[in-house]
Amino acid sequence: MFGIQYIKVNPTHYVLHYAGGKKKRAGAGLSFFYYKPTSSIVVVPVNSADVPFIFNELSQDYQPLTVQGELTYRILTELVASLLNYAVDNLPTRYISEDPQKLSQRLINLLQVLVRAEIQILPLRDVIKASESVASQVLEKLRASDSLKSLGVEVMSLAIQAIRPVPEVARALESEAREEFMRRADQAIYDRRNASVEQERRIKENELNTEITVEEKKRQIRETKVEADLVVEKKQQEVREAQLSGQIALETERKQLVSVRTENARVEADVQAYAMEVSLRSFKEVDSAVLQMLAAQTTDPRVMISLAMKEFAQNAAKIGNLNISPELMQMLMEKESNQPKDK
Repeated sequence: MFGIQYIKVNPTHYVLHYAGGKKKRAGAGLSFFYYKPTSSIVVVPVNSADVPFIFNELSQDYQPLTVQGELTYRILTELVASLLNYAVDNLPTRYISEDPQKLSQRLINLLQVLVRAEIQILPLRDVIKASESVASQVLEKLRASDSLKSLGVEVMSLAIQAIRPVPEVARALESEAREEFMRRADQAIYDRRNASVEQERRIKENELNTEITVEEKKRQIRETKVEADLVVEKKQQEVREAQLSGQIALETERKQLVSVRTENARVEADVQAYAMEVSLRSFKEVDSAVLQMLAAQTTDPRVMISLAMKEFAQNAAKIGNLNISPELMQMLMEKESNQPKDK
């Protein structure tokens, strides 16, 4: 029949059939016949869609930046069909207006506003390294946005691939970073050399400490030996003192013995002197001539000659000449061994 059309859509599209201003049927992946003069077919894609974006912004320090990334979203309800024209003409993907392309642009505009708010609070050096944090914060704000909820759109993911400065600023940053790396390399060389010198100093210090410890141990050994020698010397001194004390005690006893012997000898001498005095007391009053006569009674001729010479000497004034022969003197000087013994 003329005017009767057939339409079949994929399950990734949501179909709305209006006839006479009333909704006849709705669902995903439907296929049906409809009367074209009085019908209106709306096809809303409900699968996820990727929208790449790139736009320019300014950092906190007024440096131009290029933000590049990709937004993934999907349409949840038929609410979007009441705000945008998703009507098709015969074919499911041939829209009669450009409204379906406007949805992506609306999302990009909203995304740019949120990204601008995040980037403008960061300086250039920080923002070029903050793509991940900016993406997470913007995604959270997008999902909480009332504008998306009114459209019936869900943002599934947001990826900011790069936040780049303009080429001139990028080259300046690269030069500065290169100088910083070179400075760090020089600092690393200096630190390595300094560490080597420090390590060498520690080695020398450890060697000196070892020598000091060795000398200290040697000193302790010497001190221990000296202390041991002192102890031995002290013991030897005590032995010598004990020996000396013993000798002193022995000499004291000897002194006492000598004193006793001296006393005894003195007493004996006194006794002998007294006995001699008593024995000679009877000869005190005897004339010396008598005593000589008694002595002359001996048989020794020398004694007799000696007494005779004594008499000569006493009467020298009365003697005129006296001749003594050498033989007589020789006889007087002969030893007792040559004298004749008494029979």
